[in-house]
Amino acid sequence: MLAVPPPRTPGRYRVALVCLGNICRSPMADVVLAARVAEAGLDDRVEVVSAGTGTWHVGEPMDRRAAALLTTEGYDASRHRAQQVLASWLDEQDLVLAMDRDNLRDLRALGDADPDRVRLFRDFDPAEPGGEVPDPFFGGDEGFGTVLAMVERTSAALVTAVAGVLS
Repeated sequence: MLAVPPPRTPGRYRVALVCLGNICRSPMADVVLAARVAEAGLDDRVEVVSAGTGTWHVGEPMDRRAAALLTTEGYDASRHRAQQVLASWLDEQDLVLAMDRDNLRDLRALGDADPDRVRLFRDFDPAEPGGEVPDPFFGGDEGFGTVLAMVERTSAALVTAVAGVLS
C-alpha cells in the first residue's frame, strides 16, 4: 500500500478532498472518510474537508442523488455545503486528494504543490491504484453507487495509512 506523507503537525492529520464542483464526488468522499476516521477513533486527530476547483455550487448542499445514497447507506450527508479549494491548502493540508486528473492539474496550477502531498484520491485504492473517480453528475443513479464503492474501499485504506503515521 502507498504510504501517506508524514503530518505537518505531530499527532494531527489534515486531508482535503477535491473535485470540480464539490457537490458529488469530493463530498461523498468527505462524508465516508470522516465516518471511517471516527470509527477508527481518530476523529480527535484527523480533520477531513472537501472543496471544488470551480465556484458554480459554492454554498449549495450536496447533489440530492449523492445525499440520498449516502443516507440510505447510513451516512450523514446533511451538513455539507460546497466550497472552493484555497491555494493555501497546498501548504496547510497534509494530503490533498483530487478525484480525477483534471482536478489534479487544477490543484497543481494553484501553486507549488508537493507531489507527495497532492495526489489522486485513488492512488490509495487497493483495487485500482491511480484510477480516477468518475463524475456521476450527468449520469444516472448507478454512477453514484459506483463512486460510493470506490470511495468506501479507498477511505478504508486511507484510514489505515493515516493511523500508521500517527502512531
